[in-house]
Amino acid sequence: MADILHEKAFPKQGAVSLVGRVGRKNGRWFRNVGLGIKTPREAIEGTYVDKKCPFTGNVSIRGRLFRGVVVSTKMKKTVIVRRDYLHWIRKYKRFEKRHRNIPAHASPCFRLREGDQVTIGQNRPTSKTKRFAVLKLDRAAPSADGKKIFAGL
Repeated sequence: MADILHEKAFPKQGAVSLVGRVGRKNGRWFRNVGLGIKTPREAIEGTYVDKKCPFTGNVSIRGRLFRGVVVSTKMKKTVIVRRDYLHWIRKYKRFEKRHRNIPAHASPCFRLREGDQVTIGQNRPTSKTKRFAVLKLDRAAPSADGKKIFAGL
């Protein structure tokens, strides 16, 4: 509810009419993005309005799907996902480790923290740098209660 107070206009979904629907239980529009990904419960039952959300907004997922680890959650509705991969060096007949940081749109239906493993999908450019959106939270980061935790591989 605190996010609504900072918006410049009344937040409402474009596909839902608020006129003449007094007492309607679920006047929320959502969809299935396909690709074997289930729509999160928070997207179905929540009250947030996000036009760039792949489940409740006007953004379609097309192109590539990646898995990575959330590195930064310092921006509003944006996370930085680190994608590690191996690159073959032909001269030495060995692989080298490389990585790429990808900014992705994080819908309010996900409560992401640093260290979470997520699946992101490509969509149209939603800002100057964002071309991906978070689709699924694969594995949540362990909670740090003052103890050192070994995350494993």
